[in-house]
Parts: sequence; C-alpha cells; structure tokens
Amino acid sequence: MSTITDRQRFLDCMEYRASDRRPNHELGVWPQTCVRWRQEAPEAVKGFCWNWFVQEDGIGLDRREYIPVNYSFIPGYPYEVLEEDAETIVARNGNGIVTRALKEGTVGGGRMCMDEYIGFPVSRPEDFPDVKRRLVAALPQRYPADLAARIEAWKARSSVLVLGHNCAANGFYWRAREFMGTEGLSYAWYDYPDLMHEMMGFYADFIIETSRPVLERMAVDYFVLNEDMSMKSGPLLGPETYRTFILPHLKRMVEFFRAHGTRYFAVDTDGDPTVLIPLLMDAGVDTLWPIERASNVSPQQWRRQFGRSLRLWGGVDKRVLAKDHAAIREHLREFLPLIEEGGFIPTVDHTVPPDVSWDNFRYYIEMKQALLRGDFGKLG
Repeated sequence: MSTITDRQRFLDCMEYRASDRRPNHELGVWPQTCVRWRQEAPEAVKGFCWNWFVQEDGIGLDRREYIPVNYSFIPGYPYEVLEEDAETIVARNGNGIVTRALKEGTVGGGRMCMDEYIGFPVSRPEDFPDVKRRLVAALPQRYPADLAARIEAWKARSSVLVLGHNCAANGFYWRAREFMGTEGLSYAWYDYPDLMHEMMGFYADFIIETSRPVLERMAVDYFVLNEDMSMKSGPLLGPETYRTFILPHLKRMVEFFRAHGTRYFAVDTDGDPTVLIPLLMDAGVDTLWPIERASNVSPQQWRRQFGRSLRLWGGVDKRVLAKDHAAIREHLREFLPLIEEGGFIPTVDHTVPPDVSWDNFRYYIEMKQALLRGDFGKLG
C-alpha cells in the first residue's frame, strides 16, 4: 500500500516530480445529472456525498480540505419575489441582483438554463456605498467559531488545504459584474473610471484583510480567485483595460498571499482568457483552470505557449463524455505527455451535465485512473 499522502501527491504533481500517480480531482455534477444517475445506477451511486471538491470515495477522488471563510455580503440583500407566474419567477437574490428564472426542469435549485438578468445594485457611483457597507472585512462572523481548533488539526494534515470553498472569493471582474451587470460594467470602465479604480482597490483590500486573520496563523496549499471574465471568442474586457484597472491590485493580492506562505495562487476562469494570461502571470498567478474546451483552448496549447510556470487543471471536454467509450479513451490519450511531465491535473472542464450517462462517466473515471497511474497501455 502506498504511503504517499494526497497532499504529497498533489505537491509532486505541481512541482513536476515523479509520484505513484497524479491527483484525482473533479468539480461535480448538475443536480439533474444526480437524478439521472440515481435512476440508471442506484446501487453504484447510493453512497455518494456529491461534494467532489472535498472527496468522493466511490470514484477514488483525493481528499481536499477547505478553511471556510465568508467573503460574501454581510448583510446580504433580503430575498424578494417580485413577480411570479406558472412558468417563471422574478426575484431579487442575496447579491441584490434581480433575475427572471424558468421553473421547468429545476432540481435542488439548479436550473436547466441561465436566468435572465434584469437589475443590479450599482448603476452609478452613488450606489456603491451601499455595496461597500455589506463588505466589511474580517468581521468575526466571516470565520467558523472553532477556527483555532481546526487550525491545530490542519497542522498535521495529509490532504491539500485550501483557503475558502469554491466560489467563496470571487474576483475583480466577477464581483464588478455582479454589482453592475455585463453591459453596465462594459460601459463603466469608460464612463466611471474613478469609480472603477475605487472598486478594484476596495475589493483587493477586502480579500486581503478578510484572509489575513487566517493566513497569519496557517499557511495553505492554494487559494483560488474565481474570475469568470471570458466567453468563447475571448475575454469580456481587453488587456489594456485589465492592465489599467485590475493588474496592480491582483499583483499586490498575490504578493500578500505569497508572503503568508500560500503555495499556489490559482484563477478559475471559463471561456477563452488566452490574451489575458500573460497579465495574470505577471501578477504572480501560477495555476489556471478549468480550460473550457468549447472555447477552442486546450492544456496542450497553453503548456506550449506559457511553459511550466503555469500549472493547469481541467481540460477534459464534457461534450466527449456524452459520446461513446472509444471517443472517451481517445480523448484521454491526448493528455499522456502532460501527465508524464506534471503540472497538470485533468478534470472535466466544468460540472458534468445530464446528457452524460452513468456508464459513460464510470468508464471515463476508470480510464482516467489508468492515465493517472501511468498505465497508458489500458488506453490503447
């Protein structure tokens, strides 16, 4: 039996060292996918916890642990239903955003399609103070009451430790888009530059000061800034806009995390952010995911373009998993050189959609586990 811990295996991969195998991570599934798999294979999935960022023994996922920090609004906006009919519901959520949502196909709060966005809390500079008062850094209620005891236990950990759950710390563009909407934000860089400089600086300070009470007591293995800022054809803001408004604040944020022992600083961004990657790396970002294949990007392309300084997670095309076993096996063979080299952890490039059968996913996991342990012959 291997004595290598999940944490050591992760560090070996990230540092391009040999190991018994590469880490086995995944993001999760749609609620509708859970329903499908429970119908197709009830015995196979009956013990699943469905929290794949932490672990899932049934598919051999490595364990990761998270320090729960609340980077959200305190207080949030009160949830309010504004309109409702047989097909849709219009409501204001905890972020102050008004959306129209389709009821059909909803499972456990998960929609089959994106909501229509109608209104946002900030449309002009005068609106920003009401947002700022909800983002007071380092409030006691942002941390678990037993944080000190947890920190003592984590010092002897064998698994990877991450600051914040997934999507806990949403990034500069992400939060500004939540404040203003995509269209409003696109104009605001030009119409309200002073507001945007204030907003980016304020948010960097908020993340830093909210993280400080934890990081002064405990170094973590990585931190993720969730920053969806791209679509299929490229980013939603240009490199010059990013360089002017965001880069200086991202750089000082990364410097703060590094100075407090954070091993890796990752950015989670969908779509095609390729033209912004040099700026992310200039700021000190060393990990990028989930490498969304529908945007015509790939981990192979980014490794050739940006070298080993950029670690890569993701890159498994969810669309291939809906095909057949042969297609899945052929797709996984593409990753053989990256698996051998290191600095790459293959995962589905987002949560698994409901057009993927349990049999196909089971086969994908079987073949991926062979890939991770270097049993390349099994992939044909």
